[in-house]
Amino acid sequence: MAAAEGAAMIELNDLTVRFGGVTALDAVSARFKAPVSGIIGPNGAGKTTTMNVISGFLRAQGSISAFGTDIARLAPHRRSQWGLRRSFQREQLADDLSVADNLQVILDALPGTAQEKRADLAQALEVTGLAARAQQLAGGLNTFERRLTDVARCLIGRPRLVMFDEPAGGLTQDETHRLGTLIAQVHGLTGALVLLIDHDVDLIQRLCSETLVLDFGRRIAFGETRAVLADPAVQAAYLGIEEAG
Repeated sequence: MAAAEGAAMIELNDLTVRFGGVTALDAVSARFKAPVSGIIGPNGAGKTTTMNVISGFLRAQGSISAFGTDIARLAPHRRSQWGLRRSFQREQLADDLSVADNLQVILDALPGTAQEKRADLAQALEVTGLAARAQQLAGGLNTFERRLTDVARCLIGRPRLVMFDEPAGGLTQDETHRLGTLIAQVHGLTGALVLLIDHDVDLIQRLCSETLVLDFGRRIAFGETRAVLADPAVQAAYLGIEEAG
């Protein structure tokens, strides 16, 4: 898993998405430079919509620059080949395939020699602690093992941008801590920048150097995570604390 090349920055400029009369994203801009950055906000704030736009699943006005590449011009499969990886709130695993084969189907669509791909797959399984489960069918995995498999899928094929959408949902406190430790290693292992959506504020504080806060599709704060979470507007929107005055 080689380090990503180019300027390590993800830049969103005036992203706007409308569904009929509803504005899901309203001119959202942010420049992510940290190894791990958070995107938070109440339900319906536009967090997953933002990830879907970056992934190419939704069209938006505005632009997306990643490592110096205008990825908004790329079809979704081209973004994957470029190095975009993501997980979803519900794991996208084929239950009738083994853990290893769930990774292999991604590698099959990417450039590289067979030897490079075998080494890449083996490292992802080792890093995530799934080497002993490599030949087990995904349908027999527990929730935590499925999440680990999702992370492993994001580590292969030389990723540049990895996005996690509520990866800690349904996990115990100990599992969340272990998953967080793994997510914190992604940049060092691959050079990729990580965007993380999660409702667990402790996890966001632990992992994310900077955080974007959305509410009703609008950016209400962006910056150093501790300062953002102390912002009265953020506390009012996200944490349910009323602003003074």
